[in-house]
Amino acid sequence: VEHWGLLKIEVFLGIWILIFTGLVLYIFGVIKFPHDNPISSFSPLRICSGLLAFSFVIYLGYGFKFNSETGTYNPLMLLSGLAPPVGHSIFFPTDTPNNFKSFKDFKTGVDYANQLNKPIIVDFTGYACVNCRLMEEQVWSHESIKPYFQNEYVLISLYVDDKQELPEAEKLTLQRADGGLRSLRNYGQKWAYFQTEFFKSNSQPYYVLLSPDGHTILVPPVGYTKSISDFELFLKSGLKAFKSM
Repeated sequence: VEHWGLLKIEVFLGIWILIFTGLVLYIFGVIKFPHDNPISSFSPLRICSGLLAFSFVIYLGYGFKFNSETGTYNPLMLLSGLAPPVGHSIFFPTDTPNNFKSFKDFKTGVDYANQLNKPIIVDFTGYACVNCRLMEEQVWSHESIKPYFQNEYVLISLYVDDKQELPEAEKLTLQRADGGLRSLRNYGQKWAYFQTEFFKSNSQPYYVLLSPDGHTILVPPVGYTKSISDFELFLKSGLKAFKSM
């Protein structure tokens, strides 16, 4: 959120591998503490616990497997939303989920979509949004979904918790539709205001399909869903609406 970049995916996985390796060694008596009683035999429960912890260490190790298509590591589905995004990496950093081409500014993305005459998917998201990471790693990455992001739509990801300050010329105090004033001092406030005022929603993730000029909503927006088929239908319906314009 503050763009400090302290916890990279390699550090996160390394810490948890060390913790669970230590747990395995402790369960099987390799590591002992002064107050521990001698282990005369291994009970079925101890053996199962040790094997389970060891299996998790192996699973965590797969988090270092490189994916040539995305240009970074493969995400671990069990840790989606808990671990840092795989692109948040020391060795293989990527700026966007699944290495899709993405814009973080609405106007820049709309200009690009207009040039290509492609519809837009606006992704209202957040750096600290667990469900956003679940969508990116478990739904967006599916083979039936990826082609839409790669070939059919222009992706604009707007982070509503981005604390980076706006340029002085863009810092504004605006009227809310429901009364009162809203001060916009950073990018997160700007995109949160944009979402609530124009799309009447303040939840993330929130996906809006727009015409290339950004003026027409193609189909009703959707939020978080575990269903790959539902999300594919949403994207397919947006394309159909765009082609019928």
